[in-house]
Amino acid sequence: MADEWRLQQTAAKAVRAQALLDDELLSEAFSALEASYTSAWRQTVIDDVAGREKLFLAINVVGKVRDHLSAVVANGKLAQAELKELAEIAERKKRFGIL
Repeated sequence: MADEWRLQQTAAKAVRAQALLDDELLSEAFSALEASYTSAWRQTVIDDVAGREKLFLAINVVGKVRDHLSAVVANGKLAQAELKELAEIAERKKRFGIL
């Protein structure tokens, strides 16, 4: 039962993560940040190694946040499939009087 609860929580998180990925404002924010960081990175002077490294990390963090949300969605789809299979197994047991 605890396993089923965990799967339901994972599936619920996936719905919320998908809503965030589909949110136009958040997508615009990600794009704006990436564009801003990339522009600032290209404008650094040759001696500003530390500045370029910080901007490079900032660009990658934006991508990692997006990737994390995508992973949550993928995990939720797997959890939903497992929940469906558990329900089908329970239905078969009920149908054949195994319960």
